[in-house]
Amino acid sequence: MIDFRSDTITKPTQEMLDAMMNASVGDDVFMEDPSVNALEDKVAKMFGQESAIFCPSGTMCNQIAIKVHTHPGDEVICGDLAHVYHYEGGGMAMNSGVTAKLLKGDRGRFTANDIQSVINPDDVHKPHTSLVCVEDTSNKGGGAIWSHNNLKAIGELCQKSGMKYHLDGARAFNALIESGVAPEEYGKYFDSISICLSKGLGAPVGSVLIGDVSFIHQARRVRKVFGGGMRQAGFLAAAGIYALDNHVDRLKIDHQRAKQAGALLESLPYVERVLGVETNIVIYYLKEGHSVQAHIENMKNKNVLVIGMGGQAVRIVYHLDVTDSQHNNYMDILKKEF
Repeated sequence: MIDFRSDTITKPTQEMLDAMMNASVGDDVFMEDPSVNALEDKVAKMFGQESAIFCPSGTMCNQIAIKVHTHPGDEVICGDLAHVYHYEGGGMAMNSGVTAKLLKGDRGRFTANDIQSVINPDDVHKPHTSLVCVEDTSNKGGGAIWSHNNLKAIGELCQKSGMKYHLDGARAFNALIESGVAPEEYGKYFDSISICLSKGLGAPVGSVLIGDVSFIHQARRVRKVFGGGMRQAGFLAAAGIYALDNHVDRLKIDHQRAKQAGALLESLPYVERVLGVETNIVIYYLKEGHSVQAHIENMKNKNVLVIGMGGQAVRIVYHLDVTDSQHNNYMDILKKEF
């Protein structure tokens, strides 16, 4: 079975399992797990930030950041396709008591000018605009990459306007490896960054939240309240360290294969259009009259798992566990669809 549903379905390689089983561990709630400490230090330094905290999931990282950066009643600016809005269970409202101002942009991306136009004035009738969240790459935007200049301009606006700036970097390394921007340069503009280890990098569990010392101190308290304090988490942290050391550069392979698949899908008679493929995600739209559910079942019958994204949209995601032969088999299956 070729599983394209998500890059979250990867399993640890044998080498990663070996690293996990040989990890030095301690009690991370006491901050005494050497492998967790090493991972946090590694990621913070990689992005030019002061400190970091290891969490069970990217969703928890995002929700901790929102909680620390805001007060109940505040408003958070994010894209209309943002993960923090669509896929985190209403966590902004439940955990932090804040509302979302959604910006309609280009595949989940927006500009500093878009933000400037919706910042609320100091008016008792309106919520305080306190935080901007961006997602790079944009999942629902088909793995679209934010331009470095755009991220920089938004950061400058946030500083000038007194707002905090959070990056949901669930697939940040996909963006970095494709754009060629160094992580420490990329990390300069954000007050906090969430980095996921369990998607394209192939670790089984975990994300890292990065920021300055004061932010991480508060984040550690919120993580405890959210139930995210783990004990001998070094076994998981070791997988993250291995992933960062060995699985970043190979993301280029996923991108290359995704672009090949996107080009072929675009030529199929039942496909209306394909979002421009920039990284490892391909979103294509079936023509009206073609059932997405029937298409998903048809592909499943051919040992290919894909997922619907609403309306006529279908998504495939390339990842570590898709082999050369599986990619070639998938391309052959598509060619036979003519």
